[in-house]
Amino acid sequence: MKGLSPRNEDEREFIKIFDSLCYGQSRYQVWADFVHMFALSIVNAVDKVHFEEREKRYLRIVKPYKKEQMEGFAQLARTTVMALEKNPFQDFLGDLYMRCDLGNEHTGQFFTPYHICELMAQCIIGNEESTKAHVEKYGYISLCDPCIGGGAMMIGAAQALHSQGINYQQCAVFVGQDIDYTVAMMAYIQLSLLGCPGYIRVGNSLTDPMTGHVLFGDGKDTTFYMPMFFSERFEILRQAAIFRKLLCSMGEIEKKSPENAKFDEKQQKPVEEQQKTIEEIAIPAEEPGTPPIIEISKKKGKALVGQTMFDFGI
Repeated sequence: MKGLSPRNEDEREFIKIFDSLCYGQSRYQVWADFVHMFALSIVNAVDKVHFEEREKRYLRIVKPYKKEQMEGFAQLARTTVMALEKNPFQDFLGDLYMRCDLGNEHTGQFFTPYHICELMAQCIIGNEESTKAHVEKYGYISLCDPCIGGGAMMIGAAQALHSQGINYQQCAVFVGQDIDYTVAMMAYIQLSLLGCPGYIRVGNSLTDPMTGHVLFGDGKDTTFYMPMFFSERFEILRQAAIFRKLLCSMGEIEKKSPENAKFDEKQQKPVEEQQKTIEEIAIPAEEPGTPPIIEISKKKGKALVGQTMFDFGI
């Protein structure tokens, strides 16, 4: 094995299994296939919009491998899960990636050690009082890393929020992007296993940056949504955002006419009718102060639970 020596039993177990899979293929190819398969298995359990094309991609990756090798990949996944179960706040895959000397020299890949990421995240998150005030005002705090690598900075941010007594699984949105498909999938795996809500996008942050509302994403097959992002809480937050946009639209319509006319020239639809439409899709909240739930029509007639972000462009 090239690179640094493993530091603990979990790393030793992982590398032992990994080395057994590398006969006849390059180490980087085996690593890339492992993280791609692992990530596709996770995302296909929750994101049904791109299920078919991602399932085909998964089958193309597994095709060259024998049954016993596939069992080895399953053991790698199990070891990763167990390692993060023991110590959630660590860059397990990123650390192994560098220890196995798999970094891409041509793109200048070098993963920042986790303890440094932890310190930087604490500085960025700020003090507990201001963070909790932000969460109370907006319902969540959003974090973005446009060059996410294996996700160490985001994991450090989750740890910083946890240390402040903030439930990052309910009150934070983690958004990341990386030009390297393999390391982006490493970040997706680790943040998904930590229960972080959000998504990872594969792409160039300089020429093709992420845009739009943080609660939605672009819905493309290059954007991988984490399982926790489909929880009831974030579904309600997305529906509330849609409702606010509709109300803002109504306000703009009324301001357009100096006589406060009840007609919108662009949409050619009476304001009374638009208001009626809003009232029909809005279900009053059961408790005062909670956002209303909006019933969204399902895409192409399919029951896509938790897919509000794909039905509206916000």
